[in-house]
Amino acid sequence: MMEKNTVIIGTKNLKRGLFLSMRLSTKSRYGARALFDIAYHSVGLPTQIKDISRRQQISPRYLEQIFQKLKKAGILGSKRGPSGGYYLLKDPVDISLGDIIRATEGPFELVFCVGDSPKKKCPRKDECVAIDMWAKISRQIGDFFDTISISDLCEQAQEIGVEKEYDHPYTYHI
Repeated sequence: MMEKNTVIIGTKNLKRGLFLSMRLSTKSRYGARALFDIAYHSVGLPTQIKDISRRQQISPRYLEQIFQKLKKAGILGSKRGPSGGYYLLKDPVDISLGDIIRATEGPFELVFCVGDSPKKKCPRKDECVAIDMWAKISRQIGDFFDTISISDLCEQAQEIGVEKEYDHPYTYHI
């Protein structure tokens, strides 16, 4: 069953008639949007989830679930208290969309048989002629997402004129 608000990335090889689609769930999409938001609006201070939720129009409860996965992956940190919130543990240039997708969805595996999970062991794995092709395509997709960073998204936001919002208690305007 496809998750609501799923993005489909597809390619078609006309010679072979092969159509390959990969679905990204809202966890990956919202995770990328939230990390972009922190990088773009935070001015180096922790950002409260209510502000990310408001700007990105994502449920705070859903963000909390996504943030737990991003914290476990070492991408996001948090600070408790009145001046607390979430912050990036790495420079935005060092956080790729591939990192976010792996943290929220798991490894890039177009078909279950290319993975190492003992629960999803294919009985034909040792004699399958297509497994190397699926593994190669999975790696190429992962490599592509690794070329796009949160910093790239911030640059694109500046180019299209996304206004920065500074609403931290320590920001003063004179």
